[in-house]
Amino acid sequence: MKCKKMISSIMSLVMVACLATGCGGAASTSSDGSKSANGVKEISWMFWDDLDATEDLMSKGYAQVIDRFNEEYKGVYHCTPITTNLDEYDTKLNALVAAGNAPDVFICNPGPNLTQYVEGGQAADLTDILTNKEKEWYDTFSDGIFEQLTYDGKIYAVPTNFAAALVFYNTEIFEKVGVSVPATFDEWIDTCKKIKDAGYTPIACSAGTAWCLSMIAGYLCDRAGGPDNLQGIKDGTLDWTSETFINAGNKLKELSKYFQETAAGDSNDQATAEFYNEEAAMLVQGSWVIGQMNGARPEIEEKCGVFNFPEIPGGADPNRMIVKTDNLIMSSTTKNQDACIALMKMFTDETAQKYTAEVSGKIPIIDIDYDKDKAPKQLSYVSEILKKSTGTLGFYNESLASVEAGDAFDNEMVDIFLGTTSVEKAFQNVQDWYDKNVRKK
Repeated sequence: MKCKKMISSIMSLVMVACLATGCGGAASTSSDGSKSANGVKEISWMFWDDLDATEDLMSKGYAQVIDRFNEEYKGVYHCTPITTNLDEYDTKLNALVAAGNAPDVFICNPGPNLTQYVEGGQAADLTDILTNKEKEWYDTFSDGIFEQLTYDGKIYAVPTNFAAALVFYNTEIFEKVGVSVPATFDEWIDTCKKIKDAGYTPIACSAGTAWCLSMIAGYLCDRAGGPDNLQGIKDGTLDWTSETFINAGNKLKELSKYFQETAAGDSNDQATAEFYNEEAAMLVQGSWVIGQMNGARPEIEEKCGVFNFPEIPGGADPNRMIVKTDNLIMSSTTKNQDACIALMKMFTDETAQKYTAEVSGKIPIIDIDYDKDKAPKQLSYVSEILKKSTGTLGFYNESLASVEAGDAFDNEMVDIFLGTTSVEKAFQNVQDWYDKNVRKK
């Protein structure tokens, strides 16, 4: 069985590589090294969803961008998407990069995921293009949007949208059970108890997709200690075994008692479906989920409320929010920079950004007036909460020293949930990893 799985994985990677290099096609390579077919400059774009089968409204918007690009630049440029599912995306992308077949443009998370491509030399420096050659385009972006995409004063990625992580809840279930929106962690636990007693699953969560559980753990770490926690870890002045992290771990263990019974093996998509199919009363997710749930089950929009992640009494500022952007990287090896820039500009133009808000419910990254009456109701709730935000943070696993450091954190949070290790041991394991790999002398 393992052999069959390995062969399947290898074949999958080969197929992706073929898409990237145009196996079996009529593409030729010109004297400058650029790929072309009948004089048309060919580029590839890699994404983490199936554009043909997806119900996610944001993904459908991306598909429209590709179609619009190929139509508008017909006879000049052409873009072929390379798609895979989210869980396999990084593995397949890294395989292409390692083989020297990096997509011309690819989507990437901020933090260590982006850092590895910058430090590895795979991400093109976009600074001069944005601030000089295409300054008019650069000036359309919202202030501060490039902060997490800048290294040593150089910009290496372009954002396509902005999202915040919050708690989505079913207003009908809350009304039937007779509970209100909780403001504190203790109130949240009490709400979960009442919902469970009424026969509903309180919270849908995926521990099978570790970052979903890790997002909740990260929020709890921040609510317990605020920005000093991450800064202390970065500076080496705070250990993972500190009381603030143990407190957060105990809160995770307590809250996870109210997840669906299949949470350990459920994927992100399965946990999300549990919520929009009204089998669970709450879902902790980023506002990117609005397009997914409304696309799969439009009627959920009318009964989906949103509230901020609750406060831990005696802890830190409860108005800090986890936020992130989806970002486009241009490969440093592309031979068709002009085509890549044209594609990236189209992802961020007024047409695409209005769709981002009015259809998918995500926050635009350029300053535009969109029709708020057309936009999903959940977006207005998210926007109201954001107005009260006093600060932001990234995903905890994307805010640590490296991708591997984030993995170490994720894995231990899953073990806390599974009960295979104690809270104290889990954070000791993270500390041991840091001592060995980050703080080594």
